[in-house]
Amino acid sequence: MITFRPAKDLAKAARYTLTNMRPYYEQYSVEWDEAQIEKMTQALVNLDILLAGEPVGVIRLSFDSEGAYLRDLQVDQNYQNRGIGAYALAEANRLAKVQSVQVLLLRVFKHSPAVNLYKRQGFNITREDERFYYMSRAVS
Repeated sequence: MITFRPAKDLAKAARYTLTNMRPYYEQYSVEWDEAQIEKMTQALVNLDILLAGEPVGVIRLSFDSEGAYLRDLQVDQNYQNRGIGAYALAEANRLAKVQSVQVLLLRVFKHSPAVNLYKRQGFNITREDERFYYMSRAVS
C-alpha cells in the first residue's frame, strides 16, 4: 500500500534526488550535493512516499495562483517501475484540489524516462528548451 506523510528526513529525501538525478547533473555540468538540495527544498511541501509504511521516495510541491508545481518526484531506484510514481501524481492532484488550483505543472529533463510516466498520466508538453520539457495537465 502506498501512503504519504510529511517528510521526516529531508537529508534522505535529498539523497533520492542526488542519486536519481546524478546522470543528468553530470551531463549538464550541474554541481549539486545533498546539503544544497536539502536547503533548496526546505520551503516546499515535502512528502515521503511510503510503501508498506517504509519510505521509498519523496514528492515535492509548491502552490501559487497559477497552479500546483511538481518540483520533484523521486523514487528509490530499487522501487521504480512499480506504479509508485502514478500514485504520487494522484496525490499531487488531490493536494492541488485541496488548494483549489486548476493545473499541475512540472519540468523534466528531456532524456528522463519519467517523461513517459507524465505523458501516460495526461501531461502535455507546453514548451521546451535544450534541456527540459515543461509539461502541464488539468487538475481532475
